[in-house]
Amino acid sequence: MAQWCANVGVDMQIYFIAALLSLQVELHVHLDGAIRIKTIIEVAKWREITLPAGSEDEMKDLCKMHEPGTLTEFLGKFNHYMHAIAGDREAIKRIAYEFVETKAKEGVIYVEARYSPHLLANKGVDPLHWNQKPGDITPDDVVDLVNQGFKEGEKAFKTKVRSILCCLSHMPNWSMDVVELCKKYSKDGVVGIDLAGDESMDCVSYPGHKRAFEEAVRSEVHRTVHAGEVGHAGVVREAVEVLKAERIGHGYHTLEDQALYKQLLQQNMHFEMCPISSRLTGACDPDFTKHPLITFMKDKANYSLNTDDPTIFDSTLNSDYQVVQKYMDFTEEEFKRLNINAAKSCFLPAEEKEELLEQLSKAYGMLKSTGF
Repeated sequence: MAQWCANVGVDMQIYFIAALLSLQVELHVHLDGAIRIKTIIEVAKWREITLPAGSEDEMKDLCKMHEPGTLTEFLGKFNHYMHAIAGDREAIKRIAYEFVETKAKEGVIYVEARYSPHLLANKGVDPLHWNQKPGDITPDDVVDLVNQGFKEGEKAFKTKVRSILCCLSHMPNWSMDVVELCKKYSKDGVVGIDLAGDESMDCVSYPGHKRAFEEAVRSEVHRTVHAGEVGHAGVVREAVEVLKAERIGHGYHTLEDQALYKQLLQQNMHFEMCPISSRLTGACDPDFTKHPLITFMKDKANYSLNTDDPTIFDSTLNSDYQVVQKYMDFTEEEFKRLNINAAKSCFLPAEEKEELLEQLSKAYGMLKSTGF
């Protein structure tokens, strides 16, 4: 992946992006897919946990996707390192703090980071995904620790971070816990709920997920759902109609159902696009010049650009920007438009959203009345 990214190159056309790189909004990035390899190794050492590789270079090579593969192959990468982080208070807080630092260096001024509280816990979670011994860190504790790390990072690096808590398709019995945590921490950093995982499981119909999202609607918890990444357009329709999703994570295969696509365009549905991710998970054609995002761009759809899991894809948000500029003919105006749309579609309270839009509009030299 690093070699491939190098091939993107930096030429005169890239330079106009530089100013935008200091003012970006990111809405779809997984905290547990954005952990520094160096941190994984250091935490494993102090916890006396064995990793599958010894050096930082070896671990990086093992954890990243080198070539386009499958979503299953991608998900398997987490097994290499999550057992080193999950269940440790200091480690959980640290990865949250470092996440903010990383995003600040990338020029992100607002980011919504998502994660599963249960996968980082080691108490009250059955089954234990990382073969850990039971401990004393509950999913509730995880949310509190992540919030602490984000708050300290925000103070230090001046990048605003909020959380989206993930339900998992294969664990519907966790979903009510997740929505209750969203409600508990709604005024303390958590802005929404997500459903992630294997789309082939027809998970929308699972009672646990349906109940959780119904409760989210009743409680005015914002909702985004992974759909149409590798799954068919019908999954996107179910996410919107059954789970009442306000945003769609990925959504590339929405184009397979033109009636649905046009309907969502009219509704101004926001799509969280992740170009490099979509190539390496096999979600889209590996040829970027054939990417569905080109159609979304030409149709002036409401979407954002995001990294998804930068540790595994060996990428940064800047990499995704360079890809779409080089292979999809993105213009400066389109980069401005998509960031304004990301700000409009974020899950911040109205007053904070207005402040974010003002900041972007002023920096981009735009009046909000221009239609962006």
